[in-house]
Amino acid sequence: MAQQKATNVVWQDGEISRDDRYGLLGQTGATVWFTGLSGSGKSTIAVALEQALHGMGKLSYRLDGDNVRHGINKNLGFSEEDRRENIRRIGEVAKLFGDAGIISLSSFISPYAIDRDGVRELHDKAGLKFVEVFVDCTLEVAERRDPKGLYKKARAGEIKNFTGIDDPYEAPARPEIHLHTDKMTLEQEIDIIIKYLVANGIIQVQSFDRAADASAHAV
Repeated sequence: MAQQKATNVVWQDGEISRDDRYGLLGQTGATVWFTGLSGSGKSTIAVALEQALHGMGKLSYRLDGDNVRHGINKNLGFSEEDRRENIRRIGEVAKLFGDAGIISLSSFISPYAIDRDGVRELHDKAGLKFVEVFVDCTLEVAERRDPKGLYKKARAGEIKNFTGIDDPYEAPARPEIHLHTDKMTLEQEIDIIIKYLVANGIIQVQSFDRAADASAHAV
């Protein structure tokens, strides 16, 4: 992760604590980090999960790979250095959301394990929960889906440093959740994530069945 360059910088605490914010919202701030190949289903799952959580009265916000490149990361390209800075910045944003009590749903290819581990460490040091979700499918399936036509362009040499083609993807070794999107339905995937969030105290519901019902109605 990047080193602190500015000097004489001191974190300023306010009068409202993290527990105060969590109590107001009735939930625990956390980051659900979706990682996987382009076309694996990260954004689709994040959108459906956001719907499910909203239906349960839980506040979440999606941080999508393309969306953040329209704003905070608009000056970054797709070199290894820029990819790493992209993930570092989003990790910092997600940490702030978590401190505010929001569940951030971060959908990024984030191909390098060292960068994902850096975001995890950032959350660990801040006492925030980090849930890595490996959105797994074969390259063949992802390329067949190709919702944005990116694989076709990469194969034609129109896009360089494209993950899975001429740039590596390092799969998570021990993700909290491992989804096989070429073998599972969207409803099954959302159910697994909701149950994990409940079991680990990030959200509270009366029962797992209620959580499952909420996710089923949202997708």
